[in-house]
Amino acid sequence: MAFLTNEKLTIVGAAGMIGSNMVQSALMMGLTSEICLYDVFSPEGVAEEMRQSGFGNVKITATTDVKEAFTNAKYIISSGGAPRKEGMTREDLLAGNCKIAEELGKNIKSYCPDVKHVVIIFNPADLTGLVTLLYSGLKPGQVTTLAALDTTRLQSALAKKFGVMQSEITGCATYGGHGEQMAVFGSHVEVAGRKLTDILGTDEFTAEEWEQMKKDVTQGGAAIIKLRGRSSFQSPSYLSVEMIRSAMGGEPFRFPVGTYVQTEKYNHIMMAMDTTLGADGCTYRVPQGTAEENAKLDASYEHLCKMRDELVTLNIVPAISEWSKINPNL
Repeated sequence: MAFLTNEKLTIVGAAGMIGSNMVQSALMMGLTSEICLYDVFSPEGVAEEMRQSGFGNVKITATTDVKEAFTNAKYIISSGGAPRKEGMTREDLLAGNCKIAEELGKNIKSYCPDVKHVVIIFNPADLTGLVTLLYSGLKPGQVTTLAALDTTRLQSALAKKFGVMQSEITGCATYGGHGEQMAVFGSHVEVAGRKLTDILGTDEFTAEEWEQMKKDVTQGGAAIIKLRGRSSFQSPSYLSVEMIRSAMGGEPFRFPVGTYVQTEKYNHIMMAMDTTLGADGCTYRVPQGTAEENAKLDASYEHLCKMRDELVTLNIVPAISEWSKINPNL
């Protein structure tokens, strides 16, 4: 098998359902010849299963030792936080998971400061990604978060509604925060070549149906918990591995990702933008929609700022004015 790279990929939280699925996806995609499974609970069982799957030309290691896991790592995906349970919002995980993110960032700085790209997917991802970036000392384009799941949920809902393939739903995106406060942009969407704006408000797709769909999309994670009795694991694991594949120089990532944003309007925040993710890292443009969509993005940013400011109150991050002392890239 020809690999995209021979550089080390470390998967954090590899003993869990998301992590173990990430390991399998990375191996099936042929990303790298060296993959390290790290968890505070032994991931050796996952490693053994992968070896027994016949991935014969890959060095698969498993460890509970952070130094062993991170040393020489060039790519990292982390799902290493507490999962969301039924009745919980992503925000309920804020303090505990952001402390985990702080430790993750410090471990990156200590053991693999020359890592090329880090993907963060444990919730609330916008804030855990921000904290990881701050304490890692990495450049903003080197740390991204999984925001694509909101877009794929919208895309799949529209595809089901109109009875078309998901690939026939184009221009589909959600921006801002990941979760209940996201901004759903429908103004650029086409359904099998037809503009969604031309269909909206007709008997085929009423305004009420569209509002309900947007609400359902923002609560897509909670719906999976109800359907399966546990939080999403297959979709976040697959999409995050697609992200790291893009960072390794594979095909460009298809959906928006969460990235560090610094503009006149939005600043010192991690949020989903109109992004391009590749071997040179992540770049972004501020998306432009209707006045209503832009206002939703503003509201999502304000919500993220409140959570970020709560991290200052909790002493997980210092005041923004101090950030550049911890990470000169910010």
